Amino acid sequence: QAQLDESGGGLVQPGGSLRLSCAASGFTLDYYTIGWFRQAPGEEREGVSCVATYNSNTYYADSVKGRFTISRDNAKNTVYLQMNSLKPEDTAVYYCATSPLSAVCHQRLTAVGYEYWGQGTQVTVSS
Repeated sequence: QAQLDESGGGLVQPGGSLRLSCAASGFTLDYYTIGWFRQAPGEEREGVSCVATYNSNTYYADSVKGRFTISRDNAKNTVYLQMNSLKPEDTAVYYCATSPLSAVCHQRLTAVGYEYWGQGTQVTVSS
């Protein structure tokens, strides 16, 4: 059974770093587009970043560009989101999601077309 497990969230001070992991089981992540999304309390879910299968194109939300980096480790069947220079406004539950299609990964970072979702991991940025 396909499953995604996020980990790596926690409490961090402004300016700090965290690395989120999205580990897949039951399928090979290399063949899938991966998206990272987040949802803060009272806010709509927003796309943070994605990496496409086939061509490995990556996209980032303007709010995280230059601070977050998405990467794959195919040997570990895991995708990472390295988050640096964290700000209080980055506080949210972060989710990873997958799709077999490259086309779902684009600059608009919508959730359309993603099939499997993880349970989420909480990131809190606060002093």
